[in-house]
Amino acid sequence: MAQEPGEERIAAALAETRVVRPPQQHLATFGVTNLRYFLVTHPSYEEIAPHKPETVIREGKVIAKRPEVVTPTYMMNLDGFGEEARRSMEILAMNYGPNSPGLLYAYRNEATGLNIVSGEPDGVADRIKGDLNGKGDSLAVVIRGADDLWDVSLLKFIYEYTAESVAGNVGDLAGRGLLDPDPVHGVPRAGVERVESLFSQVKAGNLDPSLLKQELDRWGLFQRYEDRFLSLFRRGR
Repeated sequence: MAQEPGEERIAAALAETRVVRPPQQHLATFGVTNLRYFLVTHPSYEEIAPHKPETVIREGKVIAKRPEVVTPTYMMNLDGFGEEARRSMEILAMNYGPNSPGLLYAYRNEATGLNIVSGEPDGVADRIKGDLNGKGDSLAVVIRGADDLWDVSLLKFIYEYTAESVAGNVGDLAGRGLLDPDPVHGVPRAGVERVESLFSQVKAGNLDPSLLKQELDRWGLFQRYEDRFLSLFRRGR
């Protein structure tokens, strides 16, 4: 049975990871971001069977959903979080207010290929970078990482890319007033707009009402919308 990597090895993989070519634009604020990545590594098998220099190229896509405005109350009502995470949200709610806005980012990784080519990793990474620059591909990244913990290398890039994008995303949302509290409901305006969009989808028959109920519960708004929600089930909606 394989052992989990130790903290020292993970720290070494993080230190080894560097972005050779960053994306030319930040995460989109109002849409999905579809990033191509080329993760270039020195093959780990060469440590036990050294021969001519080779490089592993992992290709894939990181798909980032539109950043969602959330609050401590909303996060406390999400499924899949343990007691410690829930307690941390309670502390945030006490310190900043239950409806203080924040951003939630969600990602999906889709691996699309793996190739082994001749040459040293640094040279291969530079060649891929040059090719992407020639094509003007603004949403592609070249990462020099660790072979045995390539997913750690990818996560480090995602973390840093997100951190670099936050200020712009917040600025875009604030510029449209979506982080401001709704005068009636108290939650950020983005939350009210999301709820209104789900109501429209349910009324059109394009969304399961249980998903709308779930969203209302997360915002703590079900009582305020209860009559309107129940009216969806009356004849003629």
